[in-house]
Amino acid sequence: MAKAAETPQLIAENRKARFDYFIEDRFEAGLALQGWEVKSMRAGRAQLKEAYVYLRGGEAFLIGAHLSPLPTTSTHVTADPVRTRKLLLHYSELQRLIGAVERRGYTLVPLELYWKNGRAKLQLGLAKGKKQHDKRAVEKDRDWQRDKARLLRRG
Repeated sequence: MAKAAETPQLIAENRKARFDYFIEDRFEAGLALQGWEVKSMRAGRAQLKEAYVYLRGGEAFLIGAHLSPLPTTSTHVTADPVRTRKLLLHYSELQRLIGAVERRGYTLVPLELYWKNGRAKLQLGLAKGKKQHDKRAVEKDRDWQRDKARLLRRG
């Protein structure tokens, strides 16, 4: 009997990304991690708030993601919580991302960090930056939707 596909379990989320960017496309990437990093992610000690993705030499890297080391692990290794981590993507996906970022002015933003079938995955967003007036318009629309739902509930 085949094992059913496991639903992804969220580790960390970058909520600010949806506020600052228009997310146009999403990609799933694996991460090249060390043992202590996996343990700290299992303990939920990951943060994507100030992280970004950088393309260099035909490879993608996650920079600025903070994984706090557990005090019980990493006794024999000097743990760097914000080290640069390599992202694992298919060649065709990398070429598409490089084309979008270099030629069309897109930005790569880390959106979510999650477990999928026992492996850590990172969801990347191919995004365009929002201007200040775009952010205000989104906020105004969100407020109107909330007020409309409140009015409809009252009857």
